[in-house]
Amino acid sequence: MEIAVIAHDGKKADMVQFLNKNRDILLKENIKIIATGTTGGKVEATGIKVKKMLSGPLGGDAQIAARVAEGKTKMVLFFKDPSSSHAHEPDINMLIRICDVHNVPLATNEATAQMLLNALLLEE
Repeated sequence: MEIAVIAHDGKKADMVQFLNKNRDILLKENIKIIATGTTGGKVEATGIKVKKMLSGPLGGDAQIAARVAEGKTKMVLFFKDPSSSHAHEPDINMLIRICDVHNVPLATNEATAQMLLNALLLEE
């Protein structure tokens, strides 16, 4: 299963902490992680293998949306920062819409992301 991880600048530390907390789930051999460029760099630093796309503002959100549309990405964990505005907001909204269109689970906060990963454990 391919899982995309994305985090706005104000949420990158939270994402890294979340991934470390869920390391055992994410290191299973059937899990592949992709990420937008900057988030991916932070994830790599934790020792979790990740395929990096472009940075979000440079098209990384669109690349991940394309993978969702193609049926490659099966879950998106996007820690959004609701207290900041983002120049690439149209790309973010497009990614959310594509997840909805293709019925792909999307978490925009840690509580929902944890529920999605816990559901993976139940499937085993």
